[in-house]
Amino acid sequence: MSEVSDGSGPVQRRPPRSSDGGAPVSGALAIVLAVIAVVAGFLILRSISDGGDNQLDIEPDGDAAGAPDGSTSTVPSSVTSVLETTTTTSPMTTDGATVIVANANGISGSAATTSRALESGPGFTMGEPTDASDATGDLETTVIYFDPAQPAAQAVASSVDRALGGGTTILPLPAGTPPVASGDIAGAGVLVMLGLDKADKTLEELNPTANTSPAVITNPPLSTTGQ
Repeated sequence: MSEVSDGSGPVQRRPPRSSDGGAPVSGALAIVLAVIAVVAGFLILRSISDGGDNQLDIEPDGDAAGAPDGSTSTVPSSVTSVLETTTTTSPMTTDGATVIVANANGISGSAATTSRALESGPGFTMGEPTDASDATGDLETTVIYFDPAQPAAQAVASSVDRALGGGTTILPLPAGTPPVASGDIAGAGVLVMLGLDKADKTLEELNPTANTSPAVITNPPLSTTGQ
């Protein structure tokens, strides 16, 4: 069939249309996918970042120790050592001063018994036991005097107190006549005025919590004299 001219020239044929939903639809889909990929990437990075922060907050095993700047540091348990506290007892001073025990309790023979125990157990240098002066009377609690002029006397007095279970009063020897019946302690550096609290008791009885007793006193028959 031939084209019919209307006097204006040949009729132009319309080029074929591209199918609807072709390139424009594909471009929109690509944009959407790109946006989704960006959002997903952002969420993944944020999750990783949050996870890293949480891991930094986790402290390793160990006790926290304050740093000088106020921050907190931790010590791993693998390097934390437990220090055991051990109690040590210093040795007694038994030399350097002679010890005399005076009966100041009225129990006959108690001064001699305690004197022998202090000599045979801890090993103090003992003088002859004696009686307290009449002015002293009977004491409820033991008093230990030491001569300040003798360098080791106070340490020996403290050691005698330990051997007798502690709790005694330790004082410098008063000036003048010592408080004993004879008025003389023959240059002894320590004078034990044995009161009722320590009289007629073994060192084991006076030290019930000690692992080993300095000595065990066997009480001799009571005499009719003092000391």
